[in-house]
Amino acid sequence: MLSRDGVEHVTNEQGGLIALVLRATADAEETTFVTPPEAGLQVGLVVYPAEGEVPRHTHFPIERHHLGTPEVLLVRKGRCIADLYDDDRNPVTSLELREGDAIVLLSGGHGFRMLEDTVLLEVKQGPYPGRDEKDRF
Repeated sequence: MLSRDGVEHVTNEQGGLIALVLRATADAEETTFVTPPEAGLQVGLVVYPAEGEVPRHTHFPIERHHLGTPEVLLVRKGRCIADLYDDDRNPVTSLELREGDAIVLLSGGHGFRMLEDTVLLEVKQGPYPGRDEKDRF
């Protein structure tokens, strides 16, 4: 696991990116995207000065095709252990997430064990087809 500026990279044995962990302490002086440009979900720290603004805008209706379901989970309250697996369901690592930490799940498998009452904010690609989208192991 490589750590830089509060961002940890979790990779499989071949170096493929499984997840990114953004610790609550992660900071940036300028806008920095932590996901690679080809990732199906773009996640970054977007920096603006006081009184800066994001001009009003819409996004063009670009058709995109994705395989998989990348997710971002933000620990709003509590603590948990994230168990991460490679694409073959082999354990890669387990790490503790605390309030303010976020994890970007890009490939492989994952599970979570709560250490205390925990609230997670989850963001993932939609639409949601129902519980049948998951292969539990």
